Amino acid sequence: MTSQTTIDATGPDGKSPADPSDGPPAKGLRGHPWFTLITVAVGVMMVALDGTIVAIANPAIASDLGATFAEVQWITNAYFLALAVSLITAGKLGDRFGHRQTFLIGVVGFAAASGAIGLSDSIALVVTFRVFQGLFGALLMPAALGLLRATFPAEKLNMAIGLWGMVIGASTAGGPILGGVLVEHVNWQSVFFINVPVGALALVLGVVILLDHRAENAPRSFDLLGIAFLSGAMFCLVWALIKAPTWGWADGLTWAFLVGSAVLFAAFAFWETKVKEPLIPLALFRSVPLSAGVVLMVLMAIAFMGGLFFVTFYLQNVHGMSPIDAGLHLLPLTGMMIVGSPLAGAAITKLGPRIPLAGGMAATAIAMYGMSTLETDTGSGLMSIWFALLGFGLAPVMVGATEVIVGNAPMELSGVAGGLQQAAMQIGGSLGTAVLGAVMASKVDGDLPANWKGAGLPELTPAQLDQASEAVQVGVAPVAKGTPEAIAAKITDVAHDTFISGMSLASLVAAGVAVVAVFVALLTKRGENAEAGAGVGHI
Repeated sequence: MTSQTTIDATGPDGKSPADPSDGPPAKGLRGHPWFTLITVAVGVMMVALDGTIVAIANPAIASDLGATFAEVQWITNAYFLALAVSLITAGKLGDRFGHRQTFLIGVVGFAAASGAIGLSDSIALVVTFRVFQGLFGALLMPAALGLLRATFPAEKLNMAIGLWGMVIGASTAGGPILGGVLVEHVNWQSVFFINVPVGALALVLGVVILLDHRAENAPRSFDLLGIAFLSGAMFCLVWALIKAPTWGWADGLTWAFLVGSAVLFAAFAFWETKVKEPLIPLALFRSVPLSAGVVLMVLMAIAFMGGLFFVTFYLQNVHGMSPIDAGLHLLPLTGMMIVGSPLAGAAITKLGPRIPLAGGMAATAIAMYGMSTLETDTGSGLMSIWFALLGFGLAPVMVGATEVIVGNAPMELSGVAGGLQQAAMQIGGSLGTAVLGAVMASKVDGDLPANWKGAGLPELTPAQLDQASEAVQVGVAPVAKGTPEAIAAKITDVAHDTFISGMSLASLVAAGVAVVAVFVALLTKRGENAEAGAGVGHI
Protein backbone atom coordinates (compact mmCIF):
# COMPACT_ATOMS: atom_id res chain seq x y z
CA MET A 1 0.00 0.00 0.00
CA THR A 2 1.36 3.43 -0.95
CA SER A 3 2.52 5.59 1.89
CA GLN A 4 0.72 8.89 1.53
CA THR A 5 0.90 12.25 3.24
CA THR A 6 -1.71 14.94 2.72
CA ILE A 7 -0.31 18.46 2.70
CA ASP A 8 -2.56 21.41 3.35
CA ALA A 9 -1.48 24.37 1.25
CA THR A 10 -3.06 26.91 3.60
CA GLY A 11 -2.33 28.02 7.11
CA PRO A 12 -4.72 28.06 10.06
CA ASP A 13 -6.40 31.22 8.79
CA GLY A 14 -6.95 29.71 5.36
CA LYS A 15 -4.74 32.34 3.70
CA SER A 16 -1.10 32.02 4.60
CA PRO A 17 1.08 29.01 3.79
CA ALA A 18 1.25 26.31 6.35
CA ASP A 19 4.33 26.13 8.50
CA PRO A 20 6.62 23.43 7.10
CA SER A 21 7.19 22.13 10.57
CA ASP A 22 3.51 21.27 10.94
CA GLY A 23 3.97 18.02 8.99
CA PRO A 24 5.06 14.85 10.76
CA PRO A 25 8.77 14.11 10.41
CA ALA A 26 9.73 11.32 8.07
CA LYS A 27 11.30 8.26 9.68
CA GLY A 28 14.35 6.55 8.23
CA LEU A 29 14.83 6.67 4.49
CA ARG A 30 11.17 7.09 3.55
CA GLY A 31 10.56 10.71 2.60
CA HIS A 32 14.07 11.90 3.50
CA PRO A 33 14.65 15.03 1.37
CA TRP A 34 18.25 14.40 0.33
CA PHE A 35 17.64 10.73 -0.45
CA THR A 36 14.56 11.83 -2.39
CA LEU A 37 16.80 14.15 -4.40
CA ILE A 38 19.23 11.31 -5.16
CA THR A 39 16.34 9.08 -6.27
CA VAL A 40 14.75 11.57 -8.66
CA ALA A 41 18.20 12.54 -9.98
CA VAL A 42 18.87 8.95 -11.03
CA GLY A 43 15.57 8.82 -12.93
CA VAL A 44 15.95 12.24 -14.52
CA MET A 45 19.49 11.36 -15.59
CA MET A 46 18.10 8.76 -18.01
CA VAL A 47 15.87 11.27 -19.78
CA ALA A 48 18.48 14.04 -19.92
CA LEU A 49 21.16 11.65 -21.15
CA ASP A 50 18.89 10.33 -23.87
CA GLY A 51 18.45 13.81 -25.31
CA THR A 52 22.06 13.85 -26.61
CA ILE A 53 23.53 10.35 -26.34
CA VAL A 54 21.36 8.95 -29.15
CA ALA A 55 22.62 11.46 -31.73
CA ILE A 56 26.04 9.76 -31.61
CA ALA A 57 24.43 6.38 -32.31
CA ASN A 58 22.35 7.52 -35.31
CA PRO A 59 24.97 6.79 -38.02
CA ALA A 60 25.53 3.27 -36.66
CA ILE A 61 21.76 2.67 -36.45
CA ALA A 62 21.33 3.83 -40.06
CA SER A 63 24.11 1.53 -41.25
CA ASP A 64 22.94 -1.51 -39.29
CA LEU A 65 19.22 -1.20 -40.09
CA GLY A 66 19.58 0.21 -43.61
CA ALA A 67 17.71 3.43 -42.72
CA THR A 68 17.54 6.55 -44.86
CA PHE A 69 18.57 9.98 -43.57
CA ALA A 70 14.91 11.01 -43.22
CA GLU A 71 14.13 7.86 -41.21
CA VAL A 72 17.10 8.48 -38.92
CA GLN A 73 15.87 12.02 -38.26
CA TRP A 74 12.68 10.50 -36.86
CA ILE A 75 14.68 8.73 -34.16
CA THR A 76 15.18 12.18 -32.64
CA ASN A 77 11.97 13.86 -33.80
CA ALA A 78 9.63 11.12 -32.53
CA TYR A 79 11.12 11.27 -29.04
CA PHE A 80 11.13 15.05 -28.88
CA LEU A 81 7.59 15.38 -30.26
CA ALA A 82 6.10 12.88 -27.78
CA LEU A 83 7.95 14.48 -24.88
CA ALA A 84 7.01 18.08 -25.70
CA VAL A 85 3.34 17.37 -26.43
CA SER A 86 2.63 15.41 -23.26
CA LEU A 87 4.67 17.17 -20.54
CA ILE A 88 1.93 19.42 -19.13
CA THR A 89 -0.71 16.68 -19.23
CA ALA A 90 1.76 14.34 -17.51
CA GLY A 91 2.29 16.96 -14.81
CA LYS A 92 -1.47 17.09 -14.27
CA LEU A 93 -1.55 13.31 -13.86
CA GLY A 94 1.01 13.68 -11.08
CA ASP A 95 -1.09 16.34 -9.37
CA ARG A 96 -4.14 14.06 -9.56
CA PHE A 97 -2.71 10.64 -8.68
CA GLY A 98 0.47 11.56 -6.81
CA HIS A 99 3.96 12.32 -8.07
CA ARG A 100 5.45 9.17 -6.54
CA GLN A 101 3.22 6.92 -8.65
CA THR A 102 3.76 8.82 -11.90
CA PHE A 103 7.52 8.96 -11.30
CA LEU A 104 7.74 5.20 -10.77
CA ILE A 105 5.56 4.46 -13.82
CA GLY A 106 7.71 6.84 -15.86
CA VAL A 107 10.92 5.14 -14.74
CA VAL A 108 9.66 1.62 -15.50
CA GLY A 109 8.17 2.62 -18.85
CA PHE A 110 11.25 4.56 -19.97
CA ALA A 111 13.63 1.73 -19.08
CA ALA A 112 11.37 -0.88 -20.74
CA ALA A 113 11.06 1.20 -23.93
CA SER A 114 14.85 1.64 -23.97
CA GLY A 115 15.38 -2.12 -23.71
CA ALA A 116 12.85 -2.67 -26.49
CA ILE A 117 14.75 -0.29 -28.78
CA GLY A 118 17.95 -2.24 -28.18
CA LEU A 119 16.15 -5.43 -29.24
CA SER A 120 14.55 -3.84 -32.33
CA ASP A 121 15.52 -5.10 -35.77
CA SER A 122 13.86 -2.38 -37.89
CA ILE A 123 13.87 1.40 -37.99
CA ALA A 124 10.06 1.40 -37.64
CA LEU A 125 10.29 -0.35 -34.26
CA VAL A 126 13.07 1.97 -33.10
CA VAL A 127 10.95 5.05 -33.93
CA THR A 128 7.83 3.50 -32.32
CA PHE A 129 9.59 2.78 -29.03
CA ARG A 130 11.20 6.24 -29.12
CA VAL A 131 7.65 7.62 -28.97
CA PHE A 132 7.04 5.52 -25.84
CA GLN A 133 10.32 6.79 -24.38
CA GLY A 134 9.09 10.35 -24.86
CA LEU A 135 5.70 9.63 -23.27
CA PHE A 136 7.17 7.94 -20.20
CA GLY A 137 9.89 10.59 -19.95
CA ALA A 138 7.14 13.20 -19.82
CA LEU A 139 5.63 11.40 -16.79
CA LEU A 140 8.96 11.28 -15.04
CA MET A 141 10.29 14.85 -15.39
CA PRO A 142 7.44 16.97 -13.86
CA ALA A 143 6.94 14.33 -11.15
CA ALA A 144 10.58 14.75 -10.11
CA LEU A 145 10.10 18.49 -9.64
CA GLY A 146 6.80 17.92 -7.82
CA LEU A 147 8.52 15.57 -5.37
CA LEU A 148 11.31 18.06 -4.70
CA ARG A 149 8.82 20.88 -4.21
CA ALA A 150 6.79 18.83 -1.74
CA THR A 151 9.78 17.48 0.19
CA PHE A 152 12.12 20.43 0.67
CA PRO A 153 11.36 23.53 2.77
CA ALA A 154 11.66 26.88 1.02
CA GLU A 155 15.13 27.69 2.39
CA LYS A 156 16.52 24.42 0.95
CA LEU A 157 14.52 24.23 -2.29
CA ASN A 158 16.93 26.31 -4.39
CA MET A 159 19.87 24.16 -3.37
CA ALA A 160 17.89 21.01 -4.23
CA ILE A 161 16.89 22.39 -7.64
CA GLY A 162 20.50 23.47 -8.14
CA LEU A 163 21.73 19.91 -7.65
CA TRP A 164 18.86 18.63 -9.82
CA GLY A 165 19.90 21.08 -12.56
CA MET A 166 23.50 19.97 -12.17
CA VAL A 167 22.49 16.39 -12.93
CA ILE A 168 20.53 17.47 -16.03
CA GLY A 169 23.37 19.67 -17.29
CA ALA A 170 26.03 17.03 -16.71
CA SER A 171 23.92 14.29 -18.30
CA THR A 172 23.04 16.42 -21.33
CA ALA A 173 26.62 17.51 -21.96
CA GLY A 174 28.08 14.10 -21.09
CA GLY A 175 25.80 12.25 -23.52
CA PRO A 176 28.06 12.64 -26.58
CA ILE A 177 31.11 11.41 -24.65
CA LEU A 178 29.40 8.32 -23.21
CA GLY A 179 27.61 7.68 -26.50
CA GLY A 180 30.88 7.85 -28.43
CA VAL A 181 32.56 5.37 -26.07
CA LEU A 182 29.64 2.90 -26.20
CA VAL A 183 29.16 3.04 -29.98
CA GLU A 184 32.90 2.79 -30.65
CA HIS A 185 33.70 0.01 -28.18
CA VAL A 186 30.40 -1.90 -27.77
CA ASN A 187 27.50 -1.29 -30.21
CA TRP A 188 24.65 1.15 -30.83
CA GLN A 189 22.22 -1.02 -28.85
CA SER A 190 24.26 -0.39 -25.68
CA VAL A 191 23.28 3.30 -25.83
CA PHE A 192 19.72 2.18 -25.04
CA PHE A 193 20.46 -0.89 -22.91
CA ILE A 194 22.33 1.29 -20.41
CA ASN A 195 18.98 2.76 -19.32
CA VAL A 196 17.75 -0.64 -18.08
CA PRO A 197 20.04 -0.98 -15.02
CA VAL A 198 19.76 2.76 -14.33
CA GLY A 199 15.95 2.46 -14.44
CA ALA A 200 16.06 -0.58 -12.16
CA LEU A 201 18.15 1.34 -9.63
CA ALA A 202 15.76 4.32 -9.77
CA LEU A 203 12.79 1.96 -9.27
CA VAL A 204 14.30 0.28 -6.20
CA LEU A 205 15.28 3.62 -4.69
CA GLY A 206 11.84 5.04 -5.48
CA VAL A 207 9.95 2.18 -3.84
CA VAL A 208 12.09 2.39 -0.71
CA ILE A 209 12.55 6.17 -0.37
CA LEU A 210 9.85 8.21 -2.09
CA LEU A 211 6.90 9.41 -0.04
CA ASP A 212 3.67 10.41 -1.74
CA HIS A 213 2.69 14.04 -1.18
CA ARG A 214 -0.64 15.40 -2.35
CA ALA A 215 -2.22 18.78 -1.80
CA GLU A 216 -5.53 18.66 0.07
CA ASN A 217 -7.26 20.47 -2.81
CA ALA A 218 -5.61 18.44 -5.59
CA PRO A 219 -7.69 18.12 -8.79
CA ARG A 220 -10.29 15.36 -8.80
CA SER A 221 -11.25 15.34 -12.48
CA PHE A 222 -9.67 15.69 -15.90
CA ASP A 223 -10.15 18.41 -18.46
CA LEU A 224 -10.20 16.04 -21.44
CA LEU A 225 -11.15 18.66 -24.03
CA GLY A 226 -8.48 20.98 -22.65
CA ILE A 227 -5.92 18.17 -22.95
CA ALA A 228 -6.99 17.62 -26.57
CA PHE A 229 -6.74 21.34 -27.44
CA LEU A 230 -3.36 21.79 -25.74
CA SER A 231 -1.88 18.58 -27.14
CA GLY A 232 -3.03 19.50 -30.65
CA ALA A 233 -1.63 23.04 -30.32
CA MET A 234 1.72 21.77 -29.04
CA PHE A 235 1.88 19.13 -31.77
CA CYS A 236 1.23 21.66 -34.55
CA LEU A 237 3.79 24.10 -33.14
CA VAL A 238 6.56 21.56 -32.61
CA TRP A 239 5.81 19.82 -35.92
CA ALA A 240 6.11 23.14 -37.79
CA LEU A 241 9.44 23.86 -36.07
CA ILE A 242 10.77 20.38 -36.89
CA LYS A 243 9.71 20.49 -40.55
CA ALA A 244 10.42 24.18 -41.30
CA PRO A 245 14.08 23.56 -42.26
CA THR A 246 12.89 20.99 -44.83
CA TRP A 247 9.72 22.70 -46.06
CA GLY A 248 11.04 26.26 -45.81
CA TRP A 249 9.72 29.06 -43.60
CA ALA A 250 7.71 30.57 -46.47
CA ASP A 251 6.05 27.27 -47.38
CA GLY A 252 2.27 27.02 -47.02
CA LEU A 253 2.48 23.83 -44.96
CA THR A 254 4.74 25.48 -42.39
CA TRP A 255 2.31 28.37 -41.98
CA ALA A 256 -0.71 26.05 -41.98
CA PHE A 257 0.64 24.25 -38.91
CA LEU A 258 1.69 27.51 -37.22
CA VAL A 259 -1.76 29.03 -37.78
CA GLY A 260 -3.40 25.78 -36.68
CA SER A 261 -1.33 25.88 -33.49
CA ALA A 262 -2.42 29.48 -32.79
CA VAL A 263 -6.09 28.60 -33.34
CA LEU A 264 -5.87 25.60 -31.01
CA PHE A 265 -4.07 27.62 -28.34
CA ALA A 266 -6.85 30.24 -28.56
CA ALA A 267 -9.51 27.51 -28.29
CA PHE A 268 -7.65 26.05 -25.30
CA ALA A 269 -7.49 29.45 -23.56
CA PHE A 270 -11.23 30.04 -24.14
CA TRP A 271 -12.18 26.57 -22.88
CA GLU A 272 -10.05 26.92 -19.75
CA THR A 273 -12.22 29.86 -18.67
CA LYS A 274 -15.37 27.70 -18.90
CA VAL A 275 -14.44 24.34 -17.38
CA LYS A 276 -14.78 23.70 -13.63
CA GLU A 277 -11.32 22.10 -13.13
CA PRO A 278 -9.12 23.39 -15.97
CA LEU A 279 -5.94 21.70 -17.06
CA ILE A 280 -4.07 24.98 -16.54
CA PRO A 281 -5.99 27.66 -14.64
CA LEU A 282 -5.22 30.82 -16.62
CA ALA A 283 -5.12 32.72 -13.32
CA LEU A 284 -1.74 31.01 -12.89
CA PHE A 285 -0.30 33.43 -15.45
CA ARG A 286 -1.50 36.46 -13.48
CA SER A 287 1.68 35.84 -11.53
CA VAL A 288 4.16 38.06 -13.38
CA PRO A 289 7.19 36.21 -11.89
CA LEU A 290 5.83 32.82 -13.01
CA SER A 291 5.08 34.09 -16.53
CA ALA A 292 8.52 35.72 -16.67
CA GLY A 293 10.08 32.43 -15.57
CA VAL A 294 8.39 30.55 -18.41
CA VAL A 295 9.49 33.15 -20.99
CA LEU A 296 13.00 33.16 -19.52
CA MET A 297 13.23 29.38 -19.85
CA VAL A 298 12.22 29.60 -23.53
CA LEU A 299 14.77 32.36 -24.25
CA MET A 300 17.54 30.54 -22.37
CA ALA A 301 16.89 27.34 -24.35
CA ILE A 302 16.88 29.26 -27.66
CA ALA A 303 20.30 30.73 -26.92
CA PHE A 304 21.78 27.58 -25.39
CA MET A 305 20.41 24.74 -27.53
CA GLY A 306 20.48 26.73 -30.76
CA GLY A 307 24.02 27.93 -30.20
CA LEU A 308 25.35 24.57 -29.01
CA PHE A 309 23.81 22.85 -32.06
CA PHE A 310 26.41 24.48 -34.34
CA VAL A 311 29.31 24.08 -31.92
CA THR A 312 29.19 20.29 -32.28
CA PHE A 313 29.47 20.62 -36.07
CA TYR A 314 32.27 23.17 -35.63
CA LEU A 315 34.31 20.84 -33.45
CA GLN A 316 33.77 17.68 -35.50
CA ASN A 317 33.55 18.90 -39.10
CA VAL A 318 35.75 22.01 -39.07
CA HIS A 319 38.36 20.94 -36.50
CA GLY A 320 38.08 17.28 -37.48
CA MET A 321 37.55 15.95 -33.96
CA SER A 322 36.01 12.59 -33.16
CA PRO A 323 32.72 12.60 -31.22
CA ILE A 324 34.62 11.68 -28.07
CA ASP A 325 37.16 14.47 -28.54
CA ALA A 326 34.38 16.96 -29.27
CA GLY A 327 32.62 15.92 -26.06
CA LEU A 328 35.84 16.32 -24.10
CA HIS A 329 36.29 19.84 -25.49
CA LEU A 330 32.86 20.69 -24.08
CA LEU A 331 33.90 19.59 -20.58
CA PRO A 332 34.54 23.22 -19.47
CA LEU A 333 30.85 23.91 -20.15
CA THR A 334 29.77 20.76 -18.33
CA GLY A 335 32.17 21.37 -15.47
CA MET A 336 30.97 24.92 -14.89
CA MET A 337 27.35 23.75 -14.88
CA ILE A 338 28.20 21.05 -12.34
CA VAL A 339 30.07 23.48 -10.09
CA GLY A 340 27.82 26.46 -10.75
CA SER A 341 24.40 24.89 -10.19
CA PRO A 342 24.64 24.28 -6.42
CA LEU A 343 26.48 27.61 -6.00
CA ALA A 344 23.68 29.30 -7.93
CA GLY A 345 21.12 27.63 -5.66
CA ALA A 346 22.90 29.06 -2.59
CA ALA A 347 23.15 32.53 -4.18
CA ILE A 348 19.46 32.54 -5.15
CA THR A 349 18.47 31.51 -1.63
CA LYS A 350 20.47 34.42 -0.20
CA LEU A 351 19.82 37.14 -2.80
CA GLY A 352 16.60 36.04 -4.48
CA PRO A 353 16.48 35.02 -8.15
CA ARG A 354 16.50 38.43 -9.86
CA ILE A 355 20.21 39.33 -9.68
CA PRO A 356 21.59 35.79 -10.31
CA LEU A 357 19.20 35.25 -13.24
CA ALA A 358 19.99 38.60 -14.88
CA GLY A 359 23.72 38.06 -14.27
CA GLY A 360 23.54 34.53 -15.69
CA MET A 361 21.85 35.67 -18.89
CA ALA A 362 24.38 38.53 -19.22
CA ALA A 363 27.21 35.98 -18.95
CA THR A 364 25.43 33.81 -21.51
CA ALA A 365 25.18 36.79 -23.89
CA ILE A 366 28.91 37.51 -23.51
CA ALA A 367 29.74 33.82 -24.07
CA MET A 368 27.63 33.66 -27.23
CA TYR A 369 29.29 36.85 -28.49
CA GLY A 370 32.66 35.24 -27.79
CA MET A 371 31.61 32.15 -29.73
CA SER A 372 30.77 34.40 -32.69
CA THR A 373 34.50 35.25 -32.87
CA LEU A 374 35.67 31.64 -33.27
CA GLU A 375 37.70 30.96 -36.42
CA THR A 376 38.75 27.80 -38.26
CA ASP A 377 42.08 27.80 -36.41
CA THR A 378 40.94 28.93 -32.93
CA GLY A 379 42.84 27.05 -30.24
CA SER A 380 41.36 24.88 -27.52
CA GLY A 381 42.30 27.35 -24.77
CA LEU A 382 40.22 30.23 -26.15
CA MET A 383 37.31 27.90 -26.95
CA SER A 384 37.39 26.60 -23.39
CA ILE A 385 37.06 30.14 -21.98
CA TRP A 386 33.84 30.79 -23.91
CA PHE A 387 32.44 27.32 -23.16
CA ALA A 388 33.18 27.73 -19.44
CA LEU A 389 31.56 31.18 -19.37
CA LEU A 390 28.48 29.73 -21.08
CA GLY A 391 28.18 27.01 -18.44
CA PHE A 392 28.69 29.58 -15.67
CA GLY A 393 25.90 31.73 -17.12
CA LEU A 394 23.45 28.90 -17.68
CA ALA A 395 23.69 27.41 -14.18
CA PRO A 396 21.78 30.13 -12.29
CA VAL A 397 19.16 30.32 -15.04
CA MET A 398 18.45 26.58 -15.00
CA VAL A 399 18.10 26.70 -11.22
CA GLY A 400 16.43 30.07 -10.75
CA ALA A 401 13.87 29.94 -13.56
CA THR A 402 12.79 26.49 -12.41
CA GLU A 403 12.29 27.69 -8.83
CA VAL A 404 10.45 30.81 -10.01
CA ILE A 405 7.99 28.74 -12.07
CA VAL A 406 7.41 25.93 -9.58
CA GLY A 407 7.63 28.12 -6.45
CA ASN A 408 5.09 30.65 -7.70
CA ALA A 409 2.49 27.96 -8.47
CA PRO A 410 0.08 26.59 -5.84
CA MET A 411 1.07 23.25 -4.35
CA GLU A 412 -1.84 21.47 -6.04
CA LEU A 413 -0.47 22.61 -9.44
CA SER A 414 3.18 21.77 -8.83
CA GLY A 415 3.08 19.01 -11.44
CA VAL A 416 1.54 21.31 -14.05
CA ALA A 417 4.17 23.92 -13.17
CA GLY A 418 6.91 21.32 -13.62
CA GLY A 419 5.40 20.40 -16.97
CA LEU A 420 5.34 24.08 -17.97
CA GLN A 421 9.02 24.41 -17.07
CA GLN A 422 10.01 21.38 -19.12
CA ALA A 423 7.72 22.26 -22.04
CA ALA A 424 9.16 25.78 -22.15
CA MET A 425 12.66 24.35 -22.35
CA GLN A 426 11.70 21.86 -25.08
CA ILE A 427 9.94 24.51 -27.17
CA GLY A 428 12.83 26.93 -26.68
CA GLY A 429 15.33 24.30 -27.80
CA SER A 430 13.25 23.55 -30.88
CA LEU A 431 12.85 27.25 -31.65
CA GLY A 432 16.57 27.82 -31.21
CA THR A 433 17.52 25.01 -33.56
CA ALA A 434 14.92 26.03 -36.16
CA VAL A 435 15.40 29.82 -36.08
CA LEU A 436 19.18 29.83 -35.76
CA GLY A 437 19.28 27.07 -38.37
CA ALA A 438 17.36 29.38 -40.71
CA VAL A 439 19.83 32.19 -39.96
CA MET A 440 22.73 29.85 -40.75
CA ALA A 441 21.10 28.62 -43.98
CA SER A 442 20.37 32.16 -45.17
CA LYS A 443 23.92 33.34 -44.47
CA VAL A 444 25.49 30.32 -46.19
CA ASP A 445 23.19 30.59 -49.20
CA GLY A 446 24.08 34.27 -49.50
CA ASP A 447 27.86 33.95 -49.06
CA LEU A 448 28.74 30.64 -50.70
CA PRO A 449 28.37 31.62 -54.40
CA ALA A 450 30.64 34.68 -54.03
CA ASN A 451 33.17 32.82 -51.87
CA TRP A 452 33.22 29.91 -54.31
CA LYS A 453 33.76 32.22 -57.28
CA GLY A 454 36.34 34.31 -55.41
CA ALA A 455 38.45 31.19 -54.81
CA GLY A 456 38.54 30.55 -58.58
CA LEU A 457 36.68 27.24 -58.29
CA PRO A 458 34.72 25.77 -61.22
CA GLU A 459 31.20 27.20 -61.55
CA LEU A 460 28.40 25.11 -60.06
CA THR A 461 24.95 24.44 -61.48
CA PRO A 462 22.00 25.59 -59.31
CA ALA A 463 21.40 21.97 -58.22
CA GLN A 464 25.08 21.49 -57.34
CA LEU A 465 25.09 24.77 -55.44
CA ASP A 466 22.07 23.65 -53.38
CA GLN A 467 23.81 20.40 -52.50
CA ALA A 468 27.02 22.21 -51.61
CA SER A 469 25.10 24.69 -49.44
CA GLU A 470 23.43 21.89 -47.47
CA ALA A 471 26.82 20.33 -46.77
CA VAL A 472 28.43 23.63 -45.77
CA GLN A 473 25.60 24.40 -43.31
CA VAL A 474 26.92 21.58 -41.10
CA GLY A 475 30.59 22.37 -41.76
CA VAL A 476 31.22 19.64 -44.33
CA ALA A 477 33.35 20.43 -47.36
CA PRO A 478 31.56 19.20 -50.55
CA VAL A 479 34.62 17.52 -52.06
CA ALA A 480 33.77 14.92 -54.69
CA LYS A 481 35.80 11.71 -55.00
CA GLY A 482 38.76 12.06 -57.33
CA THR A 483 39.07 15.82 -56.83
CA PRO A 484 42.71 16.95 -57.14
CA GLU A 485 44.32 17.73 -53.81
CA ALA A 486 44.90 21.42 -54.52
CA ILE A 487 41.25 21.98 -55.56
CA ALA A 488 40.01 19.92 -52.59
CA ALA A 489 42.00 22.16 -50.25
CA LYS A 490 40.43 25.28 -51.79
CA ILE A 491 36.92 23.79 -51.50
CA THR A 492 37.59 22.92 -47.86
CA ASP A 493 38.79 26.45 -47.08
CA VAL A 494 35.75 28.00 -48.75
CA ALA A 495 33.35 25.60 -47.01
CA HIS A 496 34.82 26.16 -43.55
CA ASP A 497 35.09 29.94 -43.94
CA THR A 498 31.47 30.13 -45.12
CA PHE A 499 30.31 27.88 -42.26
CA ILE A 500 32.16 30.10 -39.77
CA SER A 501 30.43 33.20 -41.14
CA GLY A 502 27.04 31.50 -40.68
CA MET A 503 27.87 30.25 -37.19
CA SER A 504 29.12 33.71 -36.23
CA LEU A 505 25.84 35.35 -37.28
CA ALA A 506 23.77 32.64 -35.54
CA SER A 507 25.82 33.13 -32.34
CA LEU A 508 25.25 36.90 -32.48
CA VAL A 509 21.49 36.32 -32.79
CA ALA A 510 21.68 33.95 -29.80
CA ALA A 511 23.58 36.65 -27.88
CA GLY A 512 20.79 39.12 -28.72
CA VAL A 513 18.19 36.69 -27.40
CA ALA A 514 20.21 36.37 -24.19
CA VAL A 515 20.29 40.18 -23.81
CA VAL A 516 16.47 40.28 -24.07
CA ALA A 517 16.37 37.57 -21.41
CA VAL A 518 18.36 39.81 -19.03
CA PHE A 519 15.45 42.24 -18.91
CA VAL A 520 12.90 39.43 -18.54
CA ALA A 521 14.91 38.16 -15.57
CA LEU A 522 14.37 41.49 -13.79
CA LEU A 523 10.64 40.65 -13.60
CA THR A 524 11.21 37.52 -11.52
CA LYS A 525 11.05 37.13 -7.75
CA ARG A 526 11.14 34.39 -5.15
CA GLY A 527 8.29 31.88 -5.26
CA GLU A 528 5.33 33.08 -3.21
CA ASN A 529 4.02 29.54 -2.65
CA ALA A 530 7.30 27.73 -2.05
CA GLU A 531 6.53 27.19 1.63
CA ALA A 532 3.30 25.33 0.88
CA GLY A 533 4.92 22.04 0.15
CA ALA A 534 7.94 22.38 2.32
CA GLY A 535 9.66 19.70 4.18
CA VAL A 536 7.61 16.87 5.51
CA GLY A 537 10.90 15.10 5.94
CA HIS A 538 13.96 16.00 7.97
CA ILE A 539 16.85 17.90 6.48
